[in-house]
Amino acid sequence: MENNNRQSTEGDQSQTGYFGVTSPISLAVPKPQDLKLTKDLETALRPHGMFETVQELTHRMEILSKLDGLVKQWVREVSIQKNIPPSVADHVGGKIYTFGSYRLGVHNKGADIDSLCVVPRHIDRSDYFTSFYELLKEQPEVSDLRAVEEAFVPVIKMTFDNIEIDMTFARLALKEIPDDMELKDDNILRNLDRKCVYSLNGCRVTDEILRLVPNIDSFRLALRAIKLWAKSHGIYSNVLGYLGGVSWAMLVARTCQLYPYAAASTIVQKFFLVFSTWPWPKPVFLKMPNNSVNFGFQNWDPRVNPSDRYHLMPIITPAYPHQNSTFNCSQSTRQVMMDEFRRGLEVTEAIHSNKATWEKLFDSPNFFSKYKHYIAIIASSNSEEDQLKWYGHVESKLRHLTQTLERNQHIQLPHIWPKSFSPVKPKPGRHSTQWFIGLVFAKCGSLNIDLTTDFANFTVMVKSEAERRNIYSDGMDLDAKYVRRKDLLQYLPSQVLGRKKDGVESRKRKKSDSVSEDTKRARTGDEEVRKQTVIGGDPSSIFRSRVLKQKF
Repeated sequence: MENNNRQSTEGDQSQTGYFGVTSPISLAVPKPQDLKLTKDLETALRPHGMFETVQELTHRMEILSKLDGLVKQWVREVSIQKNIPPSVADHVGGKIYTFGSYRLGVHNKGADIDSLCVVPRHIDRSDYFTSFYELLKEQPEVSDLRAVEEAFVPVIKMTFDNIEIDMTFARLALKEIPDDMELKDDNILRNLDRKCVYSLNGCRVTDEILRLVPNIDSFRLALRAIKLWAKSHGIYSNVLGYLGGVSWAMLVARTCQLYPYAAASTIVQKFFLVFSTWPWPKPVFLKMPNNSVNFGFQNWDPRVNPSDRYHLMPIITPAYPHQNSTFNCSQSTRQVMMDEFRRGLEVTEAIHSNKATWEKLFDSPNFFSKYKHYIAIIASSNSEEDQLKWYGHVESKLRHLTQTLERNQHIQLPHIWPKSFSPVKPKPGRHSTQWFIGLVFAKCGSLNIDLTTDFANFTVMVKSEAERRNIYSDGMDLDAKYVRRKDLLQYLPSQVLGRKKDGVESRKRKKSDSVSEDTKRARTGDEEVRKQTVIGGDPSSIFRSRVLKQKF
């Protein structure tokens, strides 16, 4: 219910009387029009699969209950193997926690579940990736099981009864893990290693966000709307330098703190108002960091940590150790997001003036009509299993290519689209994935732009890292091609491009109000001359590109 506002009784709020690090901007309560727009918002979200049925929710709870039972069974068996008496092993516990969109209550149909396996001190991470992995392999409901031990936060991924599960691991310095145990107390981090601390932080941050919003119902509905908007506008991807789920949640939570009594429809509009004009790199805090806690892990603090001074869009997590959740953000991804914030403000103001409906906010822009120049990045391998590993690895490195392109004086904006695509005409026996980067060139007269060295260096970095992680296999290739807008049909189906089958666009392009004025000016008058170029003399170089020439 929209009027279900909570009293601020915890932490910093108990002293100040409000949620957050500053006083609210407005204490206005919803008007009838705000409540009507909120109902309209919920109605607009439903066709996009943003809500699950009771049966689907029950199915998720049953899956989590089964996984929790498997964890307890496994912990007991390992405890007995380590000479703990059965009577004691019966009570050492072990528990599954959830975090992310499921824990926040904003997951959509078919979404995965982020979970955490917490065990007592005598269970090791090596046990988790051996005996527990084998136990999962025996379960008839489990498929697509794989372990990612070398990740920053080690994880087991699986599909359990048709629901994707990501399960991380944390061992606490405790004899037992009772079922009613909470993870809020900072002292549970004492004497833990880095991987356990950051595994726990997923749950601790999610729970803290829920404690720091004044109206959970308004927060959840507004966050569902912002997540759908961000995904449809191609700015939802932490790995590519945009914002991930926890970052969007914290921005919406901060808006809720500034407008504590507002309806969800108002929160959405105020979200765009606040962050379209936010003076980045000023950080966003939900609460001030607790610097009195020190277990050897750094809080984000540019006064102490020089590297933090270079973060472009800092959004700081509210649980120790306080971290910047947008570490991957770059100049180009921030520019793209700020342009979308400004457009979102225009659309929501029109909605609140009854000049538009919520559907307009969720309309996806046609990225493939936005630019004249594109780069196609194509990752290929010989098998579906290899491609699953290669795809994830290449995607995790693409932001480095984008940042390299940013440093090119002739490129004003490299805009990477988060969604990947299969090729129109796949090669027999090959599995391929494509990503696309739109390019805006700076106005600087006629010139040749040779990007071959940049691509070759990127290829070497990706391959070397894959070999270091032992995921590289023969047949894994990386290719880059320059593509003019009119040639995109060679790479993508017409329905993706928004064109008719004859290659003509199905509707006139509007003069882009979705990019900045500088971007619009840079797009006018450029003309490309193509020249096929094979990159480098090194046989391991697998990029193919073209040299671009602009005339103004």
